[in-house]
Amino acid sequence: MTNWTRRTFLAATAATAACTSTGISKPVSQIDTEIDAARDKLFRTIPGTQQLASQAAGLLIIPEITEAGFMVGGSYGEGGLLIGDAKVDYFSFSAASFGLQIGAQRFSHALFFMTQESLAGFRNADGWQLGVDAEFVYAQDSGSVGVSTNTINLPVYAVVFGQQGAILGATLQGAKYSRIIR
Repeated sequence: MTNWTRRTFLAATAATAACTSTGISKPVSQIDTEIDAARDKLFRTIPGTQQLASQAAGLLIIPEITEAGFMVGGSYGEGGLLIGDAKVDYFSFSAASFGLQIGAQRFSHALFFMTQESLAGFRNADGWQLGVDAEFVYAQDSGSVGVSTNTINLPVYAVVFGQQGAILGATLQGAKYSRIIR
């Protein structure tokens, strides 16, 4: 039997918590309500996102992602894919990280699929990972996401908004989106 150090115990506890949290799911009606509220907040607080959504083939909103870490970390949230105003699928977001980190935060996350091909690739994948074909968009000094019809040239844009809390450190992270079957 191996000796458990405090670091090993904390890492195992965090990894277990991150893995088991993926089994917790909300009722669809609650997810729908949270999606609507998050979309309204996104459009209200970050100018330009409503126009971006109107040009997108689809919009995935994860209304609340909870992230926590101490050396080993994990994130989880549930949301839905909208085509126009219709919610067509539900997805979970999960991530694991390892590195110098400490803290906890909650945030909302939106993915704008700008082409039918990127949307189809997302919907047909068995677990989709955010990769090089996406760009994270951050609010500029004026509060705009800085994307216009002249600069939209990537198939997927990700917007993080509504952050609360803080995580300090530098980590390696992997994230995955998976369809929720109800």
